[in-house]
Amino acid sequence: MGEYSKALSSYERSLEILKIALPLNHFDLATSYNNIGMVYSHMGEYSKALSSLERSLETSKIALPPNHPDLATSYNNIGMVYYNMGEYSKALSSLERSLEIQKIALPPNHPDLAQSYNNIASVYDNMGEYSNALSSYERSLEIRKIALPPNHPDLATSYNNIGGVYDNMGEHSKALSSYERSLEIRKIALPPNHPDLATSYNNIGMVYYHMGEYSKALSSLERSLEILKLVLPPNHPDCAQSHNNIGMVYSHMGEYSKALSSYERSFEIRKIALPPNHPDCAQSYNNMAIVYSHMGEYSKALSSYERSLEILKIALPPNHPSLAASYNNIASVYDDMGEYSKALSSYERSLETSKIALPPNHPDLATSYNNIGGVYDNMGEYSKALSSLERSLEIRKIALPPNHPDLATSYNNIGMVYYHMGEYSKALSSLERSLEIRKIVLPPNHPDLATSYYNIAMVYDNMGEYSKALSSYERSLGIIKIVLPPNHPSLATSYNNIAMVYSHMGEYSKALSSYERSLEIRKIALPPNHPDLATSYNNIGMVYYHMGEYSKALSFYERSLEILRKSVSSTDPHLAVVKRNIENLRNRF
Repeated sequence: MGEYSKALSSYERSLEILKIALPLNHFDLATSYNNIGMVYSHMGEYSKALSSLERSLETSKIALPPNHPDLATSYNNIGMVYYNMGEYSKALSSLERSLEIQKIALPPNHPDLAQSYNNIASVYDNMGEYSNALSSYERSLEIRKIALPPNHPDLATSYNNIGGVYDNMGEHSKALSSYERSLEIRKIALPPNHPDLATSYNNIGMVYYHMGEYSKALSSLERSLEILKLVLPPNHPDCAQSHNNIGMVYSHMGEYSKALSSYERSFEIRKIALPPNHPDCAQSYNNMAIVYSHMGEYSKALSSYERSLEILKIALPPNHPSLAASYNNIASVYDDMGEYSKALSSYERSLETSKIALPPNHPDLATSYNNIGGVYDNMGEYSKALSSLERSLEIRKIALPPNHPDLATSYNNIGMVYYHMGEYSKALSSLERSLEIRKIVLPPNHPDLATSYYNIAMVYDNMGEYSKALSSYERSLGIIKIVLPPNHPSLATSYNNIAMVYSHMGEYSKALSSYERSLEIRKIALPPNHPDLATSYNNIGMVYYHMGEYSKALSFYERSLEILRKSVSSTDPHLAVVKRNIENLRNRF
């Protein structure tokens, strides 16, 4: 039920009685320490959990033979706490010790062996060692197929976990197949509103989310939440996670008010159900910050990210991967604000943490190098940008399948650096490689395909190949219209860039029409002082300038400058561009 304080109180009262009634090293005391440790683990208080679980293990070692299955359970539980702490080598060591004991004490196809392989696999999965994770999960599944009836819930768990690895590998169709097999078994084996069915719908929803099929994602996630509301108390942590995941989908759909509403509901539950410094509370602050960042409310975003980081510093070891993710997210806000030195500093702190916490070719390291490369690109330090992005690509080639979406991201970003360097043939080559991968691994209307067409169009535009540019921009716009709400900011960006091509072609009336459509959307979708609104006003001003309507041009430039002064730092390059446009215009009067 998630009522951890009540559980803890009962277990501790039980322990007090047992200490009086039993010898010092009686096995029942070990059981009590174990139970207390597991509650602390669920509460996210991992140091307290470890202390109790290690006390349980010490007692068990005295009370039991050296290869007793209950010792294996102790090592397993300690291993899972280390797993939650992000200390993966320690987790593996404990879990493998558990497996060794079980191999001696139990028959070769005992279900507990399957659980051990499952837990070891989960560590490998978080380490980014997906082939090892799959191998262990499949070994677990093999044992369960032998030991259990064909529709046993544990078989469903195996298929579910295999689906999770395929999802992490970017093999979404395989992930969906495994998750759906898991759901089929659960529908047969369990009551219609069992929480495990909710888990299945949630995981299927998250695959659709990763595939960019947001309506299907929402449908599955809302089905999951309906079940949880029926079977769990209203403030159970699993309900919070469900609201959180629905918020993530709305965030990607650009429906920021709905996203915030879902995230805030999730956070309300977590404040009631969990200790104040539980990692899930940090997740809530983090996700609300993402929405604020998309809305251009950078001060709110930074504040929420920093609150998330404060909690994680209390709750987790100093080099936990989640801390690296926090530094990364703070850096992304500074990057959006044009404060590149601060962004670089936070990204590098993230990278340092990841290097300590993770294996040398973990995908998260590739993400760090990718993001550092992005800052250097924004700073115009293109050789440094290329170096970081190519390091990211090297890691991804080692760690991921050959057509993983993250490889497409790497080729895309390298292509954009070449674009900024004016090396258009190299840019096209990388961007087209990215598009090829995305066509293979993503659904035909995935937003990332729209991004690829959009970026290729920008290159053609700068090469003066305007018909090709228009064709690619329109292909991008066609996808975005299908997958996103009618007033999503990405639609505004598409209309903006189509307008730019018309402007370069000297077709100013068409340019003006598209720029105005872009501005209309941004007024609906974004806060009144969002920098993208400034971009729209500036671009409309430029068209009026080219049309010789200088008073209108000046009016739009000044509106752009007014917004930028409120929304970006004084060193932001966009501010300098608008000031220069106003100065050039005034020099004509």
